[in-house]
Amino acid sequence: MLTFNELGLSDPLIRAISEMGFEETTPIQERTIPAALRGRDLVGQAQTGTGKTAAFGIPMIEQINIENEQIQGIVLTPTRELAVQVAEELNRIGQFKRIRTLPIYGGQEITRQIRALKQRPQIIVATPGRLMDHMRRRTIRLQGVSMVVLDEADEMLNMGFVEDVETILVEVPGERQTLLFSATMPGPVRSLAQRFLKNPEYIQVQSREVTVPLIQQMYMEVQEKQKFDVLSRLLDIHSPDLAIVFGRTKRRVDELFEALNKRGYSAEGIHGDLTQARRDSVMRKFREGTIEVLVATDVAARGLDISGVTHVYNFDIPQDPESYVHRIGRTGRAGNTGMAVTLVTPRELGHLRSIEAITKRKIDRHPVPTIKEAIEGQQRITVDKLLRVIEEGELQYYKGLAEDLLLDNDSVTLVSAALKMLTRESDKTPVKLTEEAPLRAKKPLKGQGGYRKDGRGQRGSDRPGGKGRVKGRSERHGALTGRIH
Repeated sequence: MLTFNELGLSDPLIRAISEMGFEETTPIQERTIPAALRGRDLVGQAQTGTGKTAAFGIPMIEQINIENEQIQGIVLTPTRELAVQVAEELNRIGQFKRIRTLPIYGGQEITRQIRALKQRPQIIVATPGRLMDHMRRRTIRLQGVSMVVLDEADEMLNMGFVEDVETILVEVPGERQTLLFSATMPGPVRSLAQRFLKNPEYIQVQSREVTVPLIQQMYMEVQEKQKFDVLSRLLDIHSPDLAIVFGRTKRRVDELFEALNKRGYSAEGIHGDLTQARRDSVMRKFREGTIEVLVATDVAARGLDISGVTHVYNFDIPQDPESYVHRIGRTGRAGNTGMAVTLVTPRELGHLRSIEAITKRKIDRHPVPTIKEAIEGQQRITVDKLLRVIEEGELQYYKGLAEDLLLDNDSVTLVSAALKMLTRESDKTPVKLTEEAPLRAKKPLKGQGGYRKDGRGQRGSDRPGGKGRVKGRSERHGALTGRIH
């Protein structure tokens, strides 16, 4: 791999990249950055977690003219969370060149964004719907834009933003550079690239496996009614530092995180109906480790890049292989190992096999853990904690009290009592979740290599609780509803 010093970047960018802890490029960065610096239009196909943001962010910031106060770069993303995260990373990359990046998304007061735009940011990272709102208000003008990036293009099209994206691209000056990134390349994405990119260079990061090899993947076959008890046992056995639990619908997420809290786990939920302030609060708590379990829908968690996630639990099997890859890609990052567990009902085994076929990775079957194993797991965790305290020392303030206790009790009884007090007992508080219908295996679309999703290509909304225009099946059947999950 090339080092960033070998790319001929300016000193401010090298300094920023160094402070971010990056030394060597990832495969997508090694191939994308030099081509983008030469001014080429690009189509990049790479999975989540491959360093795509820096791959387009570095050349974009390198080419920004600091003396020009116009908006010079636009990045379109499918979700608010991804817009915020991309903007944060671009601001870190551009900090010493004094390049300002502003996220623009639905759910935040538009007057607040208008005030921020008066600070003259050079780069805008936006969801399509909110960017078009500003274009209609003439609070954002695109005549100075020289580079456009479409990030996660397949997801933007799946969410129904194709017309918005096309409208935006028509408004941007024709003499621009366009970079398109997508995890998959279905027909509509290829069509978009053919229409709006000029003789693009195609870059595909090949890997032996679509999914990250450092992630231990397994599934457990369970009945729908058993799922929650099994999840509780897994949390007791694994005791994850940070875990994400994926549910299929907004209602499922709400019921799950409330049920987890009833049983003594520290959990919060995130989906598209939450206010932006609430979403920000939940994500801040999760990043800080105040809560240990985040329950999320696919779209709400799309693009989340949180360090330290050790476990991903698919409470509901995802609707398609691409979503599976995105879900489990939340763990096993930056060279760390991770674990992904999928709970599958008997009628969903065919759907699981289709995921294995596309990801070219066999998912190991594991037996459902017993209550005894859950208790033993908690006991083992308690013993480990006790031994760590002994290793850390600084016990002098407690030794006198311990000696007094030993006058009336034997040492085995005392240690046993301490272990019992510290061990988390299995909570059997009754919990009732609304059952979800099982997913069936889906047939691949001819010539696209993808899987059909309900509501694909129809228009939706990127505003929380807003009235989307997707009309699919009801949440009761676990599919898309009139609002984005």
